[in-house]
Amino acid sequence: MSGEDAVTAELAAEAAGVLQAATRMLAGVALRSLDVLDAVVTLPQFRLLAVLADLGQVPSGQAARALGLDRSTVTRLAGRMVAAGHVSRGTDPRHRGMVTLELTPSGRDLVAAADAWRRQELARIMARLSPAQQAVVTVALGLLVGAAGDDYGITALRPVPL
Repeated sequence: MSGEDAVTAELAAEAAGVLQAATRMLAGVALRSLDVLDAVVTLPQFRLLAVLADLGQVPSGQAARALGLDRSTVTRLAGRMVAAGHVSRGTDPRHRGMVTLELTPSGRDLVAAADAWRRQELARIMARLSPAQQAVVTVALGLLVGAAGDDYGITALRPVPL
């Protein structure tokens, strides 16, 4: 391995370590945002609510694909969320046998509350940085999100790349 290749490998290893730490921090912020909901929903239930917030009214099979879950699992999750009043079940007028899922106002409020807390917490963390550092972080994360493309995120419909 040449000296340049060794430096590149060392930088890649360092970047992977920093990204792993950032992932843990961001996952922690996301998980803690559920605390503001006073244990009204579990993480899997919230994931369903978040997908429906992003996709709107969708067939239950599409929600299952977006979550990477079996349809039966989503049916059970949705059943609990319907009973709690956070999701409504319907049918597609063109395909009466197709079950659709959609957030109710209560479900939208839960997603909005968690999202607002996350934004506030991330702003609090960013405020620990100087304005110049904030700009660097914003640009760097924007580049990273752009590089990931549509393969990641709560509504990524493609399989995880190997």
